[in-house]
Amino acid sequence: MKRAHSAAFAAVLLVLSAHTALAACTDSAEAGVNWRRCYLDGREFHGVNLEGAMLRDTTFQRSKMKDANLSHVDAYRAKFVSADMTGVRFDHARLIEADLTRADLTGASLLEADLRNAKMVNAILRDANLTGAKIQGTDLRNADLSGATWVDGTRKCAEQSIGQCN
Repeated sequence: MKRAHSAAFAAVLLVLSAHTALAACTDSAEAGVNWRRCYLDGREFHGVNLEGAMLRDTTFQRSKMKDANLSHVDAYRAKFVSADMTGVRFDHARLIEADLTRADLTGASLLEADLRNAKMVNAILRDANLTGAKIQGTDLRNADLSGATWVDGTRKCAEQSIGQCN
């Protein structure tokens, strides 16, 4: 009887662990890495390739991600607050409800990125490319959009475009 309970308990644990496995936040930075729910604040990710990575609910506050490739990432509700993301590629990225408050995205590529309900308050988007980006509900309050290519792909935002593309 005791052995049957132990086997049943082990089976239940195996099933539960298969559904609740979390990322190994110590895994190296590489394409397709699973960093779900990781705390990676203040880290150096200059020029890394994280294409296709799972970054849901992960925090990169004050991290240095200059020239990183974050194309096709799933960064739902990720936090990039005050991160240096100059020249980063977020092409086709899923950034729904992501927090990019005060992030420096100068020269970033956000081609067809899904930014719905993202928070980009005081973000620097100078010369960024937003062609095809989904921005419904995105908070661009005080964001610097000077020189950015707007979502329609044809319009460049004028100098001093703050909070909206003029």
